[in-house]
Amino acid sequence: MAIRVYKPTSAGRRNASVNMNEAITKKKPEKTLLKPLNKKGGRNHQGKITVRGRGGGAKRMYRQIDFARRDRDGIVGTVVGIEYDPNRSCHIALIEYADGVKRYILAPNGLTDGNTVESATGEAIEPTVGSCMQLKHIPSGMNVHCVELRPDGGGKLCRSAGMYARLTNKDDKYATLVMPSGETRRVPIECRATVGTVGNSDHQQRRLGKAGLSRHLGRRPKTRGVAMSHHAHPLGGGDGRSKGGRAPVSKSGTLSKGGGTRNRKKPSQDLIIRRRKSKRYGQLK
Repeated sequence: MAIRVYKPTSAGRRNASVNMNEAITKKKPEKTLLKPLNKKGGRNHQGKITVRGRGGGAKRMYRQIDFARRDRDGIVGTVVGIEYDPNRSCHIALIEYADGVKRYILAPNGLTDGNTVESATGEAIEPTVGSCMQLKHIPSGMNVHCVELRPDGGGKLCRSAGMYARLTNKDDKYATLVMPSGETRRVPIECRATVGTVGNSDHQQRRLGKAGLSRHLGRRPKTRGVAMSHHAHPLGGGDGRSKGGRAPVSKSGTLSKGGGTRNRKKPSQDLIIRRRKSKRYGQLK
């Protein structure tokens, strides 16, 4: 049982559930792969707030993840342990290669201590869980994660807990993937991907239960736009309580409910075969 619900011994415990993280086998991180992580509080390099509702939270160290794995081609690695990573929703696996080098990778479902992983570029290898290779060498119909958008660009797609893309078709230049959102898109066939599904799929079932846990995660309270001054938000102002007087928008004026926001001249527009399913784009009512 990965998600545990306790008796309501307090108000905060009543609506909370806990992820037991049963897949974790290693408690302490590898010191050589840690890096300090400075808090930004939702601010850019000019000190201006670009993301509201961010700040505070528990101190963290950044775990350096190997999303590319290109310099490890042809070298067999062994899983030393599965660890918790406070910076992402999935777990990470510590890999020790035959030449003594240690790296972190995203831990897929089914990867345990003692398993071996391998990566390759110009040749096909056995498509076992955790193997990394080009899409042209992966059999159609398999689930993949940590997919590159450009060759040598490192994994960008399907990196959070429980995510995967299904490889459905391949031609001379592109591979067709069905994304978790329902979007069908093409990716250059020389791009690399890792076989399997990202682990810790129970992460989405966890309920925080109290506001204090949100603050530990660095999430601050959110203020409604209609409750602000007209100087601070397009929906603010008015004499007494008002409805905003216009369509729901963000602080910058971007439509927040319905209406397309994607730039039609974006270079990747031609690679998307079918848009994702959402209320914004009219597929869901």
